[in-house]
Amino acid sequence: MKREEILQELYNILATHGFRVSHIYERSCFDLLARKKLLLLLLKVLVNIDSINSLQAHEIKKVAYTFLAAPLIIGVKSKTDYLEEDVVYERHGIPVIALKTLKNMIIEGHHPEVFADRGGYYVQIDGDTLREVREEYNMSLKDLADLAHVSRETIYKYENGLVRASPETATILEEILNIKIILSIDLFKTPEVDKDIIENRPGKKAEKLVELGFGVIQTQKAPFDVLAKDMKFEDTVITDLEKNRDTRTLKRMAIPLKDISLITGSDAVFILKNPKIKESLEGIPVIKDWEIDEIESSKEFLKIIAERKEYN
Repeated sequence: MKREEILQELYNILATHGFRVSHIYERSCFDLLARKKLLLLLLKVLVNIDSINSLQAHEIKKVAYTFLAAPLIIGVKSKTDYLEEDVVYERHGIPVIALKTLKNMIIEGHHPEVFADRGGYYVQIDGDTLREVREEYNMSLKDLADLAHVSRETIYKYENGLVRASPETATILEEILNIKIILSIDLFKTPEVDKDIIENRPGKKAEKLVELGFGVIQTQKAPFDVLAKDMKFEDTVITDLEKNRDTRTLKRMAIPLKDISLITGSDAVFILKNPKIKESLEGIPVIKDWEIDEIESSKEFLKIIAERKEYN
């Protein structure tokens, strides 16, 4: 399948199974956003999953972290092999799956259990359940190890979550104990906090947002210039900054701002100095450069956005 065909099928799967889906942004670090209740997915489609580099992955994680979204790459193949169904791969800390795997998750509620990593395939064992059931059977670590053809130390590591198991060994343990101990992989979690995600040195035009109490993330390949997260109230703002863009360009940029704002539940705003543009542009609130200098807190900034959005 071509990338465009995968994107369209992905869009259709999500849209027909209860997700509210954004437009497709093919020149962005992500291709689309999809929300269903509290779950927000940030998705990127790659034919070759090895084509992504660390800088692109970092931007995906930055955006996902700020939106509290789960980042996922939907791929077709690596340099050498096609991706297998119901197997989770990883590139630069972002989970990667085949489209069929996502279909199984969305349509059938079947979540993958197998990781592909260097050296082969692995699963994560529920160590607490393993220990609990082993003790109920009055089996020692060595007793269970002998039956599963592994070492006593290996069973100890499984029970304490120190290592992953091969699918074959995990299946043998399930058969011996007659219980499910292989854990499903949670692909719907947001990235963990990374000290490099929130920027300490934003560009000059975003410095005022930091002074107001926002954590600021500037983007290179996204349909907006800046993501600002209120560090106290957790409100998120997506904004485009003054970059000498003409009115026609700004009107075109208002479309994704409005779209992404609706999907993510974020506020959208233009920060401009153009005197010809009043308090809104295509329904997006506008705050002027000189107004920013007079605003004293993130709460006041958000209040102005709300008032101008309400006015429109």
